[in-house]
Amino acid sequence: MSADERRLDDAITDFSRRPVDVEGVVKTVYTTGSGPAVVLMPEMPGISPDVLRLARWVRDAGFTVHVPSLFGTDGAWPTAEGGKEVVRRACVSAEFRAFAGGGTSPVTAWLRGLARRAHAECGGPGVGTIGLCFTGNFALTMALEPAVVAPVVNHPSLPLDDHAAIELGDEDARAVRDRVARDGLKVLAYRFDDDRWCTGQRFAAYRSLLGDAFDGRVLPGSSANPAPPPFFRDVVASPHSVVTAHLVDEAGHPTLRARDEILAFLAERLLRP
Repeated sequence: MSADERRLDDAITDFSRRPVDVEGVVKTVYTTGSGPAVVLMPEMPGISPDVLRLARWVRDAGFTVHVPSLFGTDGAWPTAEGGKEVVRRACVSAEFRAFAGGGTSPVTAWLRGLARRAHAECGGPGVGTIGLCFTGNFALTMALEPAVVAPVVNHPSLPLDDHAAIELGDEDARAVRDRVARDGLKVLAYRFDDDRWCTGQRFAAYRSLLGDAFDGRVLPGSSANPAPPPFFRDVVASPHSVVTAHLVDEAGHPTLRARDEILAFLAERLLRP
């Protein structure tokens, strides 16, 4: 990597970095801000500068952001070859269920523990969760933890081999549906209309499970950033990451409006008196 490319990496110096132990499993979590907690999970292949940009926007909106390191190199721009290797490792990891029939990814139990801890530390009415791509549905699965009151599901890509399925075991799916009915939980979600990893079939599956509690918003693929980092250009190879790699940071742009809608959704549920 050239010196110019290295300067593009994010050193994450404005976040605290700490190990978090949930029932004997330790993962690194980057934290910044003050106010109610929001757990922002990275998209594949890791905590990129684009993911950190989103984390800072959430922080600046009045929240304490927790970004757990789940895969990849923290702070690095995703290359095509490096990103493919991270995907390969994640797909065979015991923590993730990348394919149909695998049920709920075990890592979500650890993430629910992180949400409980974050709520205890930060207070407020509850915790927000933001999932992206590989972790997209994790934001919903984390709603099995009662502290989670504001789930945002962005372009969920799992299971990779069944676009009409949701990455949830049957028992957890019923429990999530019951939580939505019991507590009036709302779920905000985004995708591009021509995303080949998160299709209309997947949003239809969410609607079937959650009914009117699912607010699935679809942006035109023509609005996606045409020059994303190499992994998204060469491997993802379609509009996908609405508020990270494919966001266009221009006033009035559809992707920036999506970001603002997410911040408003979190504020309504976490910053109310």
